[in-house]
Amino acid sequence: MKKKLVGSLLFLFFMLFTGFSGYDKAPDFQLKSTDGKIVKLSDYKGKIVIVDFWATWCPPCRKGIPDLVELQKTYKDDLVIIGISLDDKRTMKDVVPFVGKYEINYPVVFGDENVVSAFGGIESIPTSFVIDREGNITNVHVGLIPKAEYEKDINKLLK
Repeated sequence: MKKKLVGSLLFLFFMLFTGFSGYDKAPDFQLKSTDGKIVKLSDYKGKIVIVDFWATWCPPCRKGIPDLVELQKTYKDDLVIIGISLDDKRTMKDVVPFVGKYEINYPVVFGDENVVSAFGGIESIPTSFVIDREGNITNVHVGLIPKAEYEKDINKLLK
C-alpha cells in the first residue's frame, strides 16, 4: 500500500513539474450525441480534434463555449470539436436545450465513467484535449482557456 502511494505521488510530482509531454494516443470512444447519433473519435482521423469535457452547471464551461463555437466556425475544414457532457442524471435533461441556447455547432455527446477513465480521469472541468490528425494528444488544458491558446495549438498542428 505504501509503495503504491509513493509511486502515485512520484507520478503526480513528475507530471506537475514536467508538464504533459504530449503525443500519447487518444483513446477511441463511441458515445451517443444529443441528436441520437453515435460519435466515434476515430471517425475524425485526419482532422485536428478538441475533446472538451464540460457540464451545463459549470460556470467556466458556459463561459468558454462561445469561443469553442467560434473556433469551430473559423477552422471548420481542419478542426472538429467534440463536447463531452459530464452532466449527471439530475442535469442530463438540460443538455439538449443548452446546446440550442448556445448555438453549439459541433457534436455534443453524453459522457460516462468509461470515457473519463480512458482519458486518465478528469479531475475538474472544463478539461480539453487537443488531438492531432494522427490521433495523438498534443496538449491538455484544464480550466477556462482563452481562445488564443487554442488557436496556438491549432495553428501549430496546421503547419
